[in-house]
Amino acid sequence: MPSLQTGPSTQGLHLLYIPAVCCLIAFQGYYSQYLFNTDPDLAPGPLPRQETITFNLLLLNVWWTYYLACTVDPGRYLFPPSSSKSSTPPENPDPDLRPTTTPKTTTRWCKKCAAPKPPRAHHCRHCARCIPKMDHHCPWTGACVSMQTFPYFLRFLAHTNLALWYLTSLLWQRLAAVWTARHLPAYLGPSVSSLVGLTVLVLVNGGTVFALGVLLVTTVKGWVWNSTMIEDWEVERHEAVLARMDDGRGEFWGDDDAALRARLERIEYPYDLGVFANMAQAMGTRNVLRWFLPIFGGGPVVDNNVTTPGKGVGWEWEENGFNDLPGLWPPPDPEKMRQARRGAWPGAAQHREERYDAYQTPEEVRAAFEKRQEEDFLRRLPAQVHQRSGIIAELEELDDFDTENDDDSRRGEDYGRAGKRLWTNSDGDRLWDYGVDEEVEEEIIPARGDDEDVPLAELIRRRKVLTREDDG
Repeated sequence: MPSLQTGPSTQGLHLLYIPAVCCLIAFQGYYSQYLFNTDPDLAPGPLPRQETITFNLLLLNVWWTYYLACTVDPGRYLFPPSSSKSSTPPENPDPDLRPTTTPKTTTRWCKKCAAPKPPRAHHCRHCARCIPKMDHHCPWTGACVSMQTFPYFLRFLAHTNLALWYLTSLLWQRLAAVWTARHLPAYLGPSVSSLVGLTVLVLVNGGTVFALGVLLVTTVKGWVWNSTMIEDWEVERHEAVLARMDDGRGEFWGDDDAALRARLERIEYPYDLGVFANMAQAMGTRNVLRWFLPIFGGGPVVDNNVTTPGKGVGWEWEENGFNDLPGLWPPPDPEKMRQARRGAWPGAAQHREERYDAYQTPEEVRAAFEKRQEEDFLRRLPAQVHQRSGIIAELEELDDFDTENDDDSRRGEDYGRAGKRLWTNSDGDRLWDYGVDEEVEEEIIPARGDDEDVPLAELIRRRKVLTREDDG
């Protein structure tokens, strides 16, 4: 879905985004000066020296900040050889307790990175790695807006809007002069080509000012509130879940109504620390003078110090203490909780280990893996699919997909791959629209035994940890 933040959704156009932005900057920045300086009849005439220097300095800032926004690395997590074993917590022995996150542990696992996923990180399907404090993947810069790139992205928007407003003032002077002289003979005014060029510039400038103005406002909003587009999406989803729970809409919960309701409660957004603290954290410094400097401004960098793995900037996030426990964000997704409750049982991980240990030959292992894939696919389908069979089931399933927009009980939800029900916000956006790999995003280790995507070695390690704790 196209938007100001994430751009067109058409695949295969990613190579054209950055050249298109460069052409837009060059057209408005240099053709406007050519037009102003080559037609003396276009009042108030050529640009004075002071205006020329000011405009070109602003244009230089635009080029430089855009270059940094496109080239600064979004950040990556570097794990020591043993960190994937030591950073992931053991399986929660109490199925009624939701796993929590502390500054020293993480309960999220990325199966594509084969490593723990720190808080506020998401796996980008374009960058093919987990991005620290991922806001969204921006096709206009070819990179993710993240913890490391946010300061440069914000500076680019600020300097670009400043240059656009200055150009708007120059265009307005000439447009006003043309309107004032509208009753004069045509040969006394600017040429037709100049009028056409001025009109095109005004239209392009107006559209760009509006688009980048809206983007600047939304970016500053996230900056002030210390939230990302993905976290705003999670907040809206959580509010929708609570609203449905208060309304008593049983169709949202299905046959797991009582169990799911018992495990859901209001969770406050934990990363809003106050306006100044939020802004300083995002820019990586409390020095206000450095926030908008196009040069020497800098920004936060993920702390990948091998002496303190899993700690420091990008790994730990201060919380405001409004929740009873730290690490409760993001709130649980009822649909995933329902799938986990149906597809898991106490001791499921142990059962899977024993099942794999029972096979000896490669052929038997391959056959077991294919069978497990089929079981996973069937388990992740919506519940009503399991209750049907044959051609009737296929027809009814297709009918569900065709008529989901007509069913009020499914409003705000969408279906992804493998028939999974996916929630969409009021704008119709999914995590996929922000660049997040939704299949990996679902690999949040739940409170029960639904950790089939966690590596087998990790499951064995957890059993040993639990055994040692029980012996202790």
